[in-house]
Amino acid sequence: MFTAFLQENPMAEMLRNGSRVLYPPAEDRQAWDGIREESRQEIRKLAEEYAKAVYPVRSASGFLAFARTGDRQADEKPYFARRRKLCAAVLNCCAFQDAGTDDLADGIWLLCEESSWVISAHNVNQIPGAPSAAEYPLPDVRKPYIDLFSAQTGMILSLASALLGKRLDGISPLIRRRIRDEIRKRILRPFMATDDFWWMGFRRKDLNNWTPWILSNVMVCAVLDPMPAARLAEVLTRACGMLDRWLEVLPEDGGCDEGPGYWNMAGGALLDCLELLEKVTGGRMVFREEAKIRNILRFPLAADMGNGWFANFADCDARPFISGERLETAGRMLGDPALAALGTRMRGTIAGQLDDVPHLTRALDLIFHGPAGETGGQEEKPADIFLPDLQVRLVRRGGWTLACKGGHNGESHNHNDVGSFILMLDGEPAVVDAGNMVYTAKTFSRERYSLWNTRAAWHNLPMIGGQEQREGAEHAAREVKATPDGMELDLAGAYGAAAGVERLKRSFTLGADGLRLRDEGVLKAAQETEWVFLLRREPARKDGRILAGNLLIRCPEGLAFEAEEIPVTDARMAHSWPGSLWRVKLKGGRTDRFRMEFIFTAKDQEE
Repeated sequence: MFTAFLQENPMAEMLRNGSRVLYPPAEDRQAWDGIREESRQEIRKLAEEYAKAVYPVRSASGFLAFARTGDRQADEKPYFARRRKLCAAVLNCCAFQDAGTDDLADGIWLLCEESSWVISAHNVNQIPGAPSAAEYPLPDVRKPYIDLFSAQTGMILSLASALLGKRLDGISPLIRRRIRDEIRKRILRPFMATDDFWWMGFRRKDLNNWTPWILSNVMVCAVLDPMPAARLAEVLTRACGMLDRWLEVLPEDGGCDEGPGYWNMAGGALLDCLELLEKVTGGRMVFREEAKIRNILRFPLAADMGNGWFANFADCDARPFISGERLETAGRMLGDPALAALGTRMRGTIAGQLDDVPHLTRALDLIFHGPAGETGGQEEKPADIFLPDLQVRLVRRGGWTLACKGGHNGESHNHNDVGSFILMLDGEPAVVDAGNMVYTAKTFSRERYSLWNTRAAWHNLPMIGGQEQREGAEHAAREVKATPDGMELDLAGAYGAAAGVERLKRSFTLGADGLRLRDEGVLKAAQETEWVFLLRREPARKDGRILAGNLLIRCPEGLAFEAEEIPVTDARMAHSWPGSLWRVKLKGGRTDRFRMEFIFTAKDQEE
């Protein structure tokens, strides 16, 4: 897409009428004095809060903790705290002319002094033959690697220099010179000199959010560097080729198999790239009418289950942080009022943009892109959604919202969840997907499926003869079809050979009175089958029915009932699920054929 365009319209030509000013510099007092008063007050409050603590130490032992024990936080906590404090200082010095510059200068100098801008968990380049974390527990300063957060650090420092150049020069011209030299050494030269970084798409084809996220920040570094236009054209052309490789991986329906929470740094980062390219080319490089681009940017709307809840399949939080401003801007760009309205409802705060990851561009976008205003609730989402490539289906009927999925178990940030589902009742979760946990060394290792939240046994699925679904792209749904009120699919391929499943047809039918879930199985030999449901409320069984809050589940006769409380002790998961979740297991007798139907209704509808 991008490469083909640039073959006909060389980047050097495109740059002639564009701008390399991405945000108003601090000396543009009309722009900064004109920001909304609520933004000014939040900036002041943020700076005051961060000024109370010194920049934390980032140590070798903290970096080593990942290789030694799998602990990511020992390095990441001081790493991100430093960058958040610096972002707050940058915004404060821009918004208030009388703001002190010590935190600003200290933060810049500390980041320039770091041996590496890569976090400990990303210290190795995931390509064949690369060393492991155990073999490579500390960064090699002679070989800078570009990961998500080194690129983001470059972006922060580039913007600090561009926004506050005169104030920094007033302290010492060496500060900006140091910023320029470090960014060139750690970001721009490695970016142009090697094809080996996995996320570039030369050595590996299984790209994910890393590619657009890194590129969006590398582009900022390049545009704000005082390099000649001809050199900038080379950098941006190379970046566009990598964007094309990532787009080739994505399905035509725009679905992100990492979950809607990752849209922030996948589709949202693509939006960052699109806006930058439009600006630096003076509006001559525009792709907003491309169908695939539109589908990618609209994905969160397709996954929205209401009240801040999303269809959180894979490593996604049930209530993920998604930049509302980016959604709103995408909606305006595409002329999509429903997407813009979703963004307006989720705009959030400047602090939120920095707390997710310290993304200074997103904070600036929130400051300078004002809200669209009251939506009045007039922009209704379509009742039904089906993403045929991702194989995710959303259906809304009455007070019910159903999300169910097919797909395969080799997806990016995969959970073994082919055929699982999420059910909302009156805007609140009833049958749930536990979602994500704080990342450790196990998360992206061979031990990934020792984590309970990734396993099929903790999703809303059957287990056959004690066998769960298996990981790998070969373990996939078959015969997936959207139906008028739900979806049908065959889950047999998601299980390993030991389960002996010849056919396991699952169908979802949602009506105004609830969900009808039907499973029809044919096994190679008689085995016990156990159905698992993960519930938000504590369940109790009475008269063959299960009651969990206002959710009532009518079950087939003869199934043994067991309920297990799962206290949510993980800090990340607890943001969505404070307290406990509950896993219900319903076990049937030995058989080689079964036809089971579960009916999910509301207790107050039956009273």
